[in-house]
Amino acid sequence: MKAVKISQHGPPEVLVIEDCPAPTPGPADVLIRVRAAGLNRADVLQRQGHYPPPAGVAADIPGLEVAGVIAACGDAVQRWKVGDEVCALLAGGGYAERVVVDAGHCLPLPQGWSFTDAASLPEAVCTVWSNVFHRGRLQPGERFLVHGGSSGIGLTAIQLAKARDAQVFATAGSAEKCRECEAAGATRAINYRAEDFAAVLTSLGGVDVILDMVGGDYVARNLEVLRPDGRLVLIAAMKGAESTFNVLQVMTRRLTITGSTLRSRDGKFKRDLAADVEREVWPLIATGEFSPQVYRVFPLAEAAAAHRLMESSQHIGKIILSVD
Repeated sequence: MKAVKISQHGPPEVLVIEDCPAPTPGPADVLIRVRAAGLNRADVLQRQGHYPPPAGVAADIPGLEVAGVIAACGDAVQRWKVGDEVCALLAGGGYAERVVVDAGHCLPLPQGWSFTDAASLPEAVCTVWSNVFHRGRLQPGERFLVHGGSSGIGLTAIQLAKARDAQVFATAGSAEKCRECEAAGATRAINYRAEDFAAVLTSLGGVDVILDMVGGDYVARNLEVLRPDGRLVLIAAMKGAESTFNVLQVMTRRLTITGSTLRSRDGKFKRDLAADVEREVWPLIATGEFSPQVYRVFPLAEAAAAHRLMESSQHIGKIILSVD
């Protein structure tokens, strides 16, 4: 099979397409003929040498989500059969024509969705569901803020929070991106290059839950915005992993600071999460309350160009690799 490999850590040009042996599924696994693979910031960090995959996962083929057709099933697999169309959450290996994954980490292709659209789902939806609704405990009627609202994660979070009857706010880096956030369901999107999001949201009464992928000095500013009993959920640290904040704010307003990474979680956690997402989110897809947000599709051989676009932050929504 052909796969995009990281030849060495470095800029996008280190991504090269090579022939390599196709993987073989274990008893509880399926082999997927990949038709499309989603890009994530974690792929960029892995390429740069800052985010190694978990033990047992090939370190040279990135890719955390795919959509395609099941080509083989392990002996213990009961739900799926050869020919089934699925999307799947991976720990790595998605930039390839074939990938093996735990059968419990697969989800059915939503009716009417293309493989390209479906490849935008698993990592974003599972990340949002786990962090906003499990760890952040967002409830109907609460106020929710997502930073990076025009990203794949951000637009997913906006749509799901609105569908669950929360009032949604977002930050983004341009007027165009703010418009897209509001079109997706945000009550107000704040251009962080032109306005102080903390001052704006404080004047509007604050929020109950924040999903933050920025880190750094945003942590202290997030705490200013949270209402009593508010929850701050951290999923990345694009502005740095260290922060200084006022502990008394946490104590007096009973704030919760939490966070997680998804890639390193064990198989059972991901199986349970996939089942939860199918039960809670797939009906929203069927009713049109959640829709794909694909910005651009690149052929697999142009993975380096796709990474350059992601690093430029010019995109709105997901970037996808097409695998023919």
